[in-house]
Amino acid sequence: MKGGCCHSHKEHDHVKEFREKFIVSLILTVPIIVFSETIQAWTGVGLRFPGQAWVVLAFSTAVYVYGGRPFLTGMVKELRSRSPGMMTLIGTAISVAFFYSLASSLTGGKDFFWELATLIDVMLLGHWIEMRSVMRASRALEELAKLIPSTAHVIRKGKIVDVPTSSLKPGDLVIVKPGERIPADGEVVEGRSSVDESLLTGESVPVQKEKGDKVIGGSVNGTGSITVRIERTGKETYLSQVIALVRRAQESKSKTQELADRAAALLFYAALASGTVTFVVWALYKGLSYAVERSVTVLVIACPHALGLAIPLVVAISTSMTAKKGALIRNKQAFEQLRNADVIVFDKTGTLTEGKFGVTEIRSEAPEEDVLKLAAAVEQRSEHAIARAIVEEALERGIRIPEVKEYKTIPGKGAVGKVGRKRVYVGGPELLRSIGLKASHGHENGTVVYVVTGKRILGTIVLSDRIRPEARKVVKECKELGMKVYMITGDNKSIAEKVARTLGVDKAYARVLPEEKAAIIKEIKKTARTVVMVGDGINDAPALVTADVGIAIGTGTQVAIESADIILVEDDLKNIPRIIRFSRRVYSKMVQNLWWAAGYNIFAIPLAAGVLSSYGVVLAPAAGAALMSLSTIIVALNAQTLRR
Repeated sequence: MKGGCCHSHKEHDHVKEFREKFIVSLILTVPIIVFSETIQAWTGVGLRFPGQAWVVLAFSTAVYVYGGRPFLTGMVKELRSRSPGMMTLIGTAISVAFFYSLASSLTGGKDFFWELATLIDVMLLGHWIEMRSVMRASRALEELAKLIPSTAHVIRKGKIVDVPTSSLKPGDLVIVKPGERIPADGEVVEGRSSVDESLLTGESVPVQKEKGDKVIGGSVNGTGSITVRIERTGKETYLSQVIALVRRAQESKSKTQELADRAAALLFYAALASGTVTFVVWALYKGLSYAVERSVTVLVIACPHALGLAIPLVVAISTSMTAKKGALIRNKQAFEQLRNADVIVFDKTGTLTEGKFGVTEIRSEAPEEDVLKLAAAVEQRSEHAIARAIVEEALERGIRIPEVKEYKTIPGKGAVGKVGRKRVYVGGPELLRSIGLKASHGHENGTVVYVVTGKRILGTIVLSDRIRPEARKVVKECKELGMKVYMITGDNKSIAEKVARTLGVDKAYARVLPEEKAAIIKEIKKTARTVVMVGDGINDAPALVTADVGIAIGTGTQVAIESADIILVEDDLKNIPRIIRFSRRVYSKMVQNLWWAAGYNIFAIPLAAGVLSSYGVVLAPAAGAALMSLSTIIVALNAQTLRR
């Protein structure tokens, strides 16, 4: 886990670096603008003093060296890899602006120092906004590791000794007390308990474990104490394999090059070619001085002020707006991809369903309240998830639960107690067989609990994971948006198919393990344009990062949240179709901004190059800078229209 942790710290350092450079550079820019002769000429405000030019030069040099360093080093890397892009364009622009301005200031000509400083400020701001949105990408691995307890109760020479979990070895006997997490994969050698594996396998029902059964490290022990013989530790454990899947999926995740980078690369080549041609032509016709002025004007007007804001500004606004709509965007590329979603895959437990047991049906010839009252009376003494669900249902119906006497649990089968004058048995099929009765009802729709008095089955209570009230509407809306809707779950096939039929899901995958979920997503991606995965559990983490877009339920486990590209803050699926629609609108604004940011160069660069100079139309460097600033304002205003 050290690698993932270091990676997270490195990302945090980069975000901090851009923030600090932006703030310092912005402060240094103030005197550059205030004392710039060009700005003073525009505003009509004159602040003259001896050595003014040297002050501007000193502050501009500081901004270029300190604030421009990330772009200059980035330019070098891009050129070395022969893939010039945004960094090369920015690096070239600020370098030309600086060295030309330096030469101009020494010879008494016009400089572009204020342009240089503001360009660097805008670029630092844009990159800071961008990096902050993805800073926590590796936190998922840290959250997964936290599932393993730090210590384990090991039996050594007949005594129980607490040792660090990291020191466990295969063959060690470990005692796991009620409510504790199991420290590593192993086999139960003594005791009986129910183990909650839902966060790891997606199985919504606590699994009964007794001697000979396998248990998974990180799962939560129920009410019984068990002794486990450790079989796998470290990288061999089930949880470590899930961690490896998450890391591998994160590292191999497609990094689609942003539209801004492609536009910057094209703009770089166009500006470089135009500037070179301009210099050569005018050097032959009007001399070196005029040629330099024209070529620098071309490069200055191509400075990506607006291009630097075109995407980050839309992202910043859309991020704040989606937060108000109930979602947090952590990966802007994935948010952009969301507009192309043609397949959406939902986890079942905790996503399409509430993730907890509830009474969904009572089958009995007697009044339902009578059956529920007797069952709740016996189950009120139990801490089992099924027992709690029965008691909660009785309380919700306003049933007064009577006292139980002579209560006794029947391990692995159920419980028995005396309610009034009746001896009441409550349990599953195993309980019926133990008292010589035969199950008269199927249990294809959930978990069935039998209520028996004497030698008669009074009734059956069916429990299952309740479907969210909004789930059906969300599935319908996703289909209306042109998507196929699939469901994936660790639950059994009959339960999965029932939920799929109820919601109108196109296809359901049942009994799926975490590594299989990721594999299924990969398979779906082969025939789909963009696959969206929606989940909430640790078992969903590999699938979330394997999908083109991962969406986590905000009330889900932290690891699912940290693995996702988009997080639903509110526990409400209705936000999913809203976010998809908003993604399409945001992308439209991004494209518009890119045209405003780079498109004006189609007209401005030829003018800056002087193609119409024979008609008296010559774009001065200052006018070119003003035109570039105007495009920045238009981009900013257009981004604000998202708020409508």
